[in-house]
Amino acid sequence: MRRLLLLGGGHAHLQVLRAFAAEPLPAAEVQLVTPWPQLTYSGMVPGLVAGHYRLPDCVVPLGPPAARAKVMLREGRAVAIDAAARQVSLADGSVLPYDVLSLDIGAVIDADAIPGAREFGLSVRPIEGFVERWEAWRQRAGTPSPCIVVVGGGAAGSELALAMAWRLRGTARVSLVTGGEAPLPGYPRAVRERMLRALKRGQVTVLEGRCVEIGATRLLLAGGARVACDLPVLALGASAPPWLCDSGLALDGQGFVATGPTLQSASHPEVFAAGDVACRRDAPHARSGVYALRAGAPLALNLRRLVAGGALETHSPQRRALNLLACGDRQAIASWGAWSAEGRWVWRWKDHIDRGFIARLTAPDRPRRA
Repeated sequence: MRRLLLLGGGHAHLQVLRAFAAEPLPAAEVQLVTPWPQLTYSGMVPGLVAGHYRLPDCVVPLGPPAARAKVMLREGRAVAIDAAARQVSLADGSVLPYDVLSLDIGAVIDADAIPGAREFGLSVRPIEGFVERWEAWRQRAGTPSPCIVVVGGGAAGSELALAMAWRLRGTARVSLVTGGEAPLPGYPRAVRERMLRALKRGQVTVLEGRCVEIGATRLLLAGGARVACDLPVLALGASAPPWLCDSGLALDGQGFVATGPTLQSASHPEVFAAGDVACRRDAPHARSGVYALRAGAPLALNLRRLVAGGALETHSPQRRALNLLACGDRQAIASWGAWSAEGRWVWRWKDHIDRGFIARLTAPDRPRRA
């Protein structure tokens, strides 16, 4: 019996569980190892922070789909992979052997990129840890008019700054440090202008500087400016888990697992990777979000075929995806290529999509008919 180890409880592996529940994987012992017993849907986290959702609205428990798929669920955090020995080491000292390994562990934020960030910062990754720590801070915050500074001007940073400003309106000051340019770098100009207007409407102060140091009560920017800060929120770019460097797997220049069109490792065909941790050599744009979700079905198929000895299929990710950015105040911005729009109707559209996504993932799977 072959041992299939699913490492990480991300979107792609949730789709694998659902596929295995619909059609069991024969002659295999399957185990899912993840630090968290549930998947928190990142697309709804800004709405959660803003107070529009409760936590149960935004999570998918992994236990029920794992049980239906006859997959053993184990809570644990990976700290090392030895690809040559085909084994994974966990933080508790356990060593798990595998015949086939699938990685959906997500990316991390490099807390050492800015001095003081590890000690004082609240990182948005992993998202489950962020949600817990944000709520704990909000409950105990006793400083009158606290200063919150979100470091990182991408989509996550912009959405969270607006969400925090809305949730704490009138009682807190929120700033966004973008790293040296306007928010949403890489987005079309029209979308960036819409976001700037939303930030102004939400009374979020935009600082187009680079944070070089974080202290207990202030941030230091590259130009020498000091920014008062009671809660620094780190929404920096995604980084690969540093322990992958010693795994023996082929990695790209940033340390992410290099994969090909079958989602297999470029160096070890018995290893698969999807989501934030993977970098498609043939499609470097296909990381995170909707790409990870849509990689779930081909990942499940190829895991099944590798275990059974069948031919694998290639997966061609789409070039563009719909982006829906929450603006805190039940408004949102939509973009698809060069097209964009905004308003309350976009928020209702986003809310409908997000709630439907959670409803589908929490609904019992239907086994296929023989």
